[in-house]
Amino acid sequence: MIKVYVYGAEQVCPSCVSFPSSKETASWLTHALDRKYGKEVDVQYVDIHAPIGKEQELFAKRVFEEDLWYPVVVIQDEVIAEGNPKLKIICERLEKLGLGKVSDHEATN
Repeated sequence: MIKVYVYGAEQVCPSCVSFPSSKETASWLTHALDRKYGKEVDVQYVDIHAPIGKEQELFAKRVFEEDLWYPVVVIQDEVIAEGNPKLKIICERLEKLGLGKVSDHEATN
């Protein structure tokens, strides 16, 4: 299973006011990636104001220090997208990691 982290906050990034919130992005990604890859992807929302554990704390600090536009999508410690993530780019990264699409038959069962 590959974990996809969506870092952000309840409040939308000032530079991203026309984009969905970080929580909405995490929910959208959960559904989109589940349809495409089944249960092989675990999307987790991380509130940058209340991270849990050292790894999340360090990355949340990085979001502030580097003034990243959230939501910030992270896969295997690599920033894949920020601000308004594109599904195509996220899927390309997941497939480079060896994830295969589920067939239409598997997706309906």
